[in-house]
Amino acid sequence: MIILFSGGLVLLLLVILWQYLRLREHGRQLEYIHSKLESIMDRGSHERLLLFGSDPALQKLLASLNSLLDVNHKGAVEMARMEQSMRHMLANISHDLKTPLTVVLGYIETLLQDHSMPAEERERMLRTIHAKAEEVITLMNRFFDLAKLESGDKDIPLTKVELGELCRRNILSFYELLSAKGSEVQIDIPDEPLYIMGNEEALDRVLGNLLSNAISYGDAGGVLGLRLYSQADKVCIEVWDKGKGIAEDHQDKIFERLYTLEDSRNRTYQGSGLGLTITKRLTEQMNGTIKLTSKPYVRTAFTLSFSRLDF
Repeated sequence: MIILFSGGLVLLLLVILWQYLRLREHGRQLEYIHSKLESIMDRGSHERLLLFGSDPALQKLLASLNSLLDVNHKGAVEMARMEQSMRHMLANISHDLKTPLTVVLGYIETLLQDHSMPAEERERMLRTIHAKAEEVITLMNRFFDLAKLESGDKDIPLTKVELGELCRRNILSFYELLSAKGSEVQIDIPDEPLYIMGNEEALDRVLGNLLSNAISYGDAGGVLGLRLYSQADKVCIEVWDKGKGIAEDHQDKIFERLYTLEDSRNRTYQGSGLGLTITKRLTEQMNGTIKLTSKPYVRTAFTLSFSRLDF
């Protein structure tokens, strides 16, 4: 009996010792997790927690903590990207406003100081001042439009729109400019009417932005194309040119606000960097998509896609 009792006592002590060692190991592991987490958060590194053990509960905890670290790292990367974008945006805003305002102030100073200036020269300067002031107003209106689109304050009611007539009207509005540049125009618009749920004013602005962009940046290719076609349940509008194009490393940024293609396009033609951003936002407001494909001096195309409306 005594032997049996002694054996049970030894077994109990062994169990207690095993539990103690297990709890101490858990304590060391939790302390490691705590100190490692503090180190990762303090340094903002992309390290992950490693745990050598078979405890299912700790493994699940570790997996959840590593998932949270991934989310935190992605958020930090996105915040850094947004800060860089904001700095770039502010630099562009400053440049785009400073350039016309510098001309305005310079001409005004000249007019104030030179009282003997010929009337013709005075009128030319006043017209330049007026044009530059309009540039500033146009730029500010674009900023306000983009702000309204991104905040959801700009209502775009959708109605049935026939895209064939809309495309013809828009390409005709650029006829004189294209003729002056001597550009070849290739138009492919089917006789069959193609309908979508859209907004004519917004579509005019979207198509106008794409056409003026192709004329300004793609004129080196000597040809501009406009194609309207249906594909399954979609209706697509493609505006293309054979100009310098857009380098591959810029293509994923082309629709970012105030991105001005400093390396991939001729700096002479740079604008505010808002046109394509507004174009994308307007397209999305009409439940459409826009994509870019570009091979320099071969084909650069912006393609709009909308759900086809059948009757």
